[in-house]
Amino acid sequence: MFLVGLSGGIASGKSSVVQVFRDLGCAVIDADAIAHQVVKPGYPAYHRIVQAFGHEILLKNGEINRQALGSIIFRQSEKRKLLNAITHPEIRYRYVILDIPLLFETKTMLRFMKHTVVVYCDPQTQLSRLMQRNGLSQEEAEERIAAQLPLEEKRQLAQHILDNSGEWEVTRRQTLHLHSQLEDSLDFLPLRLGLLAGFIGIIYLFSRHLLL
Repeated sequence: MFLVGLSGGIASGKSSVVQVFRDLGCAVIDADAIAHQVVKPGYPAYHRIVQAFGHEILLKNGEINRQALGSIIFRQSEKRKLLNAITHPEIRYRYVILDIPLLFETKTMLRFMKHTVVVYCDPQTQLSRLMQRNGLSQEEAEERIAAQLPLEEKRQLAQHILDNSGEWEVTRRQTLHLHSQLEDSLDFLPLRLGLLAGFIGIIYLFSRHLLL
C-alpha cells in the first residue's frame, strides 16, 4: 500500500474529485480509521497483536492502547516489523488518498507520499467559482485566494495534475484514468499505517482548520 497526497486550492473542485475516488471504492482521507478498524476487538489482527505484545497494551475496555503500543514499536525495530506483518494483510486497499489542503504549504507530509496530486483550475475560473459558491465580492474572493499558495505553483510541484478548468465530465475522466494508473503501478509498498495514522490525522485536521 502507498500514500497519495491530494491537494488543490479553494474552489478548484477538489471535493468533487475526492467524491469520485470515494465512489470508486478508494480509501480517502481517513487512513486513521482504516488502521483503527483492523485492530478492533473481534478482528483477527487484534488477537494476534495481543498474543504478540501482551495484555498490558490493552485499555480497560479491551481495545488496544495505541499510545502504549506505539511506545514499544518505536523503540524496538523487530517489534515494529512484527506489527507490520500482522496488520498489513488486513488492510486491503491498494493505495490511500490523503486529502491535505496544505500539503505543499507545510511540506510536513510530502516525504510520506508516493504520489502527489493537485486539482487545478485556471485563475479566472477559480475566482468566478469562489464568488458564486460563497457569495463573495471579487475583492473578498481575491483575498481568500491570495492567502493560499497559487494553484500554478502547486501544479509545478505535483506529480499528477487533474485540470478542472472546464467541463466536469472531462475532470471525471481524468480522475478515472489516474485511478487506473495508481492501481496498476508498481508502487505497492508496505505503508506504516499503524505508525503514521495518528500523525496524518493531526496534520489533516490542522490543515483543515487553517483553511476555515
